[in-house]
Amino acid sequence: MREQLRMSGVSESVVDDAVLILSELLSNACRHGRPLGSGEIGNGEIRAAWRVDRAGRLTVEVTDGGGPTRPVPATPSVTARGGRGLNIISALAQDWGVRDGASGEVTVWVIVACGARHEDFATRVAPPAIDFATAFDDLSP
Repeated sequence: MREQLRMSGVSESVVDDAVLILSELLSNACRHGRPLGSGEIGNGEIRAAWRVDRAGRLTVEVTDGGGPTRPVPATPSVTARGGRGLNIISALAQDWGVRDGASGEVTVWVIVACGARHEDFATRVAPPAIDFATAFDDLSP
């Protein structure tokens, strides 16, 4: 994916976001979804795809055989080992959603804005404000 997107002229920051998004989608499909069935749909597999459309938007998709629950962002505790994947995707993506197929397959799709990032994840999780000038005033001799 990384090499194909680079060859397509996608900026490095968008490529990095897309690789992380694909990793999260594949992890979720392996953990929560079922493999695609045999026959026409697939052979016990999960499908991944990506494309850049004429408007320059990058779409990343992962398709599996569905699962017992719908993909929705979770609210994990601070100590939870998981449950943050779709929140990370939401922070990095322009848009995302779920599409159901006629044969029971489920596709999670994510649109990543090409060019400059839609919004930097680090700025969406605002750090506490610290006034360094006054914080170091007490250290003056």
